[in-house]
Amino acid sequence: MADKDTSNSFALNAVIGFLGLLLCLLVFGLFSRLIYPRIQNQRAEEQPELIGNVIQLEVLNGAGVAGLADQFTSTLRKNGFDVVQTGNFDNFDMQQTTVISRTMNKDNARRVAEALGIDETQILVEASDDFYLDATVVIGSDYRSLKLN
Repeated sequence: MADKDTSNSFALNAVIGFLGLLLCLLVFGLFSRLIYPRIQNQRAEEQPELIGNVIQLEVLNGAGVAGLADQFTSTLRKNGFDVVQTGNFDNFDMQQTTVISRTMNKDNARRVAEALGIDETQILVEASDDFYLDATVVIGSDYRSLKLN
């Protein structure tokens, strides 16, 4: 009977010790969150100097040619752009390659267009706070005429 009480006592002490350790970790997590709050993932419009110099973009295939977005992603990355997303456009009927500025300032979109040899008339502005990009490149059927350095 004494052995059974000893083993029950040991198991109870182990559970209490584990719960005590868990409580300590939770309290530590709470205090660290209060001291170091999470950083909001938003672009700073008031302080543009806080935003990095690298232009972030997405490249979308609007011509329907397999691997086209990846091919232009490599070119843009070699030119110093940060391509954060690739994929297909809504349709594959794009005749001309278009650069869509996701901010009201078209300067970054102009740099992208210049790097690919796209005429400035093919730059559109569709600014939105929902986009965390500087520009979107939609590759059209004229992709053979673009620069691929």
